[in-house]
Amino acid sequence: METVKVGLVGFGTIGTGVCRILLDSGDRIARRAGKRIELAKVVDADTTRSRGYPLPDGVLSSDLSQITQNPDVKVAIELIGGLEPARSIVLELLESGKDVVTANKALLAEHGPELFNRARKLGRSIAFEASVGGGIPIIASIGQCLSANQLRSIHAILNGTSNYILTQMEDQAASYETALAGAQRLGYAEANPAMDVDGSDAAQKLAILAHLGFGARVHWKNIARVGITEVDLVDIRYARELGYRIKLLAVAELVPEGLELHVSPTLVRHGTPLAEVRENFNAIRVVGDAVGRVFFHGQGAGQMPTASAVVADVIDTVVGRAAITFRTLELWSDHREAPVSARDSAKVAGRYYLRLTVEDRPGVLAEIAGILGKQGISIASVIQHETEGEAEGVVPLVIMSHRATEGAMTKAMAIIDKSPFVRPKSVRMRVRE
Repeated sequence: METVKVGLVGFGTIGTGVCRILLDSGDRIARRAGKRIELAKVVDADTTRSRGYPLPDGVLSSDLSQITQNPDVKVAIELIGGLEPARSIVLELLESGKDVVTANKALLAEHGPELFNRARKLGRSIAFEASVGGGIPIIASIGQCLSANQLRSIHAILNGTSNYILTQMEDQAASYETALAGAQRLGYAEANPAMDVDGSDAAQKLAILAHLGFGARVHWKNIARVGITEVDLVDIRYARELGYRIKLLAVAELVPEGLELHVSPTLVRHGTPLAEVRENFNAIRVVGDAVGRVFFHGQGAGQMPTASAVVADVIDTVVGRAAITFRTLELWSDHREAPVSARDSAKVAGRYYLRLTVEDRPGVLAEIAGILGKQGISIASVIQHETEGEAEGVVPLVIMSHRATEGAMTKAMAIIDKSPFVRPKSVRMRVRE
């Protein structure tokens, strides 16, 4: 049986999982690839730290040229993460004649056009299943299995850290700070969790899915995003009372004016599949014009789920499927015209949850309703309980709106927040049925 040699750059958590699969399951992989895949070299800056999984003698090195200057290595895996030196390393791997497999969603979201165009010019391919959704096979599903469809929408929970935190806040009545500390202890959150909790990680992944599914070219930083840092336990309780759960939802939805794109804490109705995604799991709901609704659910991060997706890409690359897909899709190509563009976020319409702290006096609700009404926003329901620990003379007021545009709601809330009868800080979240 023919042997194909593979090199790995980055011997961290995911890299260790990839080595484990390639070395422990070589016979199974060979049967599925039709070729024996040999892990020829692993390159990492730290060659002394124990990873809990010993490599064969002579495999681990700190010298990238052990891969780039070895003509027998046909496929290179990049798992170091971040933007630099990852970008430079991927370019060097491509220049040296290697096909590349990566799990680096930040790199693709930031430098996808440059890397993909360079790979095409060199006759190489880049496979990236593990960049979105960890072990969930969403890239292949959208790019290949659902290619007969015009996608209508993608609604997704793409960040396991945020989902874990929100689950703990609901199930354990934990504060945001306590839930975040728990996520860090379990390894779900980094010491600096900003990219996870502020919506940036989900926006990077959504940018990749939007390009793959809709051909949209939008930089992830231009996707409207709100994180979970301002979600309060009181909002969790009100959402439950209204029949919803709060999820950090990434949305790409095709509308006549373009593609609606945003990431934000969203009230999702109890009993719907996305509302039932718990702990650190991810989920993606895709709607196509022919297939209808398709739902993907699984671990969106972690050593072995992500390693599973990486090795699947290695097999596809060795077999030749990745090269065919790469040429056919022409992702981030200068020669391919984008079929849709991102829609102006101010024109995006939807229902909203509002929580205000207002003076406890007659007529306040009427004044707020008047402000909303002047922006064309009607009220669907109102909850006003007795004081729950607020300062004396003020009460919480929860409003569920009918459909309104983001622009209209932003204008209305700017006026409401400046009103003398409203105390800061008001809360606004989207609602999805």
